[in-house]
Amino acid sequence: MGNVVNKISSPIQAMRGRKRKRDDDDSDGNEENADLLDKSLATPKRKKLISTAKYIYQALFKEERNSDITVHALGKVWHLHKVYLSQSPYFSSMFNGSWREADEDYVHIEIIDPKVTIESLFSVFGSLYMDEVVLEPREIVSILATATLFQLDSLIDRCAEVMIETTNAETAVKYYEAACEYGVKTVKQSTFNWLLVNLLSLYYKTGKWLRLISIELMELLVASSDLYVMQTELSLYTLLRFWMFLKLNVTSDSDCEKISSSDEQMQYFAQRQSSVPFLSTVKGKPFEKSFRALRLHNLLNHHVDIKVLKQDNIIPWDWLNEPLFQQWNSMLLIDQSLDKGPKEVDDRLFLETCIRCGRTLPENEYLKWRWTGFNFGLDLILISDTKTIRVKRHHRTENERLLSLQVKRQFLIRVSVASLNELRQIKHQQTSPIQSIALDKNEEAMLIMFDKELTYPLLISVNMLVVSPTRKNVNSTVIGSPTAGPSNSSGQQSKGSREPVVDEESLDASGNNTVMDS
Repeated sequence: MGNVVNKISSPIQAMRGRKRKRDDDDSDGNEENADLLDKSLATPKRKKLISTAKYIYQALFKEERNSDITVHALGKVWHLHKVYLSQSPYFSSMFNGSWREADEDYVHIEIIDPKVTIESLFSVFGSLYMDEVVLEPREIVSILATATLFQLDSLIDRCAEVMIETTNAETAVKYYEAACEYGVKTVKQSTFNWLLVNLLSLYYKTGKWLRLISIELMELLVASSDLYVMQTELSLYTLLRFWMFLKLNVTSDSDCEKISSSDEQMQYFAQRQSSVPFLSTVKGKPFEKSFRALRLHNLLNHHVDIKVLKQDNIIPWDWLNEPLFQQWNSMLLIDQSLDKGPKEVDDRLFLETCIRCGRTLPENEYLKWRWTGFNFGLDLILISDTKTIRVKRHHRTENERLLSLQVKRQFLIRVSVASLNELRQIKHQQTSPIQSIALDKNEEAMLIMFDKELTYPLLISVNMLVVSPTRKNVNSTVIGSPTAGPSNSSGQQSKGSREPVVDEESLDASGNNTVMDS
């Protein structure tokens, strides 16, 4: 019987042992929790009382209680407070220096900048009483002008952020001009880059935005080697022609809507009675620098380009003498195998003299295309296979009389690819280095492998140099920061345009291109 009792008592003792162990564990846990509680209670928590800021804004700014300074500007009177206005260096020096206003309770501010408005003054003065500010994009330029007047660097930075975030077709030029006027470098660079990508892919469709571009800005855009030239240099020329027509004849958005087709602006120049090139006339003289920024030697590679230049009679023919001579000289050198293509060219010379061309890849699909025109016997096909872009030296024996017979041809090339968001801002951009490529007949080479961040549609910009350049090819215009004509609004090609997409198998016996729809 005793044995049975012992067996029964053992589990009870075991249970008691486990209970004591749990009690010990609970005690340790309680001590740890107590330490955490003590630590949390001993750490001060900083919280903002939103009601305090709202009270200050309501009572002191909107209700103007206990005001010690009256500010008169643009015919309106504000009853404000020196302690808050002194956050502005403009007012701080006024109140604390030897100025007359330091001892007075009235200040009259003479404002001559038309961009400063009563609404922007209200927003800027109010921001001095709050720790946040609401910035309306439609009023942002006025607020920037006012913040600059009162030297409020923090508010200027917030304005710059809003401008960069809201850059689009309607605001890009306005923001660029404001950034130049008020010295906001980040906005100036951002909007300039936006225009480089969208000038030919978007603005050629809409005269009301295109006409806003100043002569000085257009010169910088046309000269830039980073400009996304959609199709070829001729498309840039036709855009300049349309822009100049708008500048001369359109004063409002409603006037833009009355322009029914591209024929009207083409006939404006082609049907002039005078035989004097338009840029040599009094009306055309202001636009001369913008047209001089064109790569004129790249406007002479196709008979359609030359025909358009002759019909328009915009560019003086003596401008073309030197480029024509250089083109002919380059062709003779290649024909005699004295020039096998550019080898060692510094980056600046490449960017100043290269051929600029481009296109849009609308979908993730396999495509082959070329930009038509004489390339000194070098027929280059570009190939996109959804992940890469490659280049092929296309050479068929039946077309050898039109192509270079050199076994290897060398050329320089750079490719830029960009995908845009709904505001046509650059989401992701990828640019290859300047590559020196030597190809045998029908040989291919890789140009760029797409980053995974790129999304369709893709904008493609290609810079190429197929002959050894000379400094005489370089225009006098300084390059900005870092050819078929465009389609019209109905989707049809403009006169003088050349569609870039062509199947490799569509060459006829003469070597001409049979055009496919892109």
